[in-house]
Amino acid sequence: MTRQAPLIAELVNLATAHWRGGASVRPLAGEELTAAFAARLGDRAGAALRAVPDAGRRLAELATELRQALLAERPADQAARINAMIRRYGAQPYLAEDVGQPFHLHFHGSGGTEVEALGGEFATALALIVDGYGPDRFGQCAAHQCEAVYIDLTRNASRLYCGTACTARAKTAAYRSRRQT
Repeated sequence: MTRQAPLIAELVNLATAHWRGGASVRPLAGEELTAAFAARLGDRAGAALRAVPDAGRRLAELATELRQALLAERPADQAARINAMIRRYGAQPYLAEDVGQPFHLHFHGSGGTEVEALGGEFATALALIVDGYGPDRFGQCAAHQCEAVYIDLTRNASRLYCGTACTARAKTAAYRSRRQT
């Protein structure tokens, strides 16, 4: 389930962030969101997503739900949001064998479209991350003018930034601040 973490953060960031990496961005919606996220899924899953009627609207709703779960202030609120998503998307476990990998567990949703399948998969992935790593592994980038979210799967739960660009910007700003004093 940890391989879903970057996809979850990417969907949320594409559809909900107004600031990323110090720059103002327009959250994607509609066909733009569908195309951008489908490109990250790969050929087969991306094609299935593009075939879903009104996929952009559905993805935006999923992204909003995911963001609310990721940034819930209390663990109980986070658990309630994740549980509601698991129920809404009808996450059902099954064993899958991908090319070159042994059988492993998937939790696609039962709603019928690729978006609902992703909703079930992503909600269950969040639940498994909370179970395995704890509820404090989700956050919003600490860099100035960045609203991107991240999922911290490091050993020591030390992540503060969405990526290397924001980490570098923050370190540079801190260095310059120290030099001025």
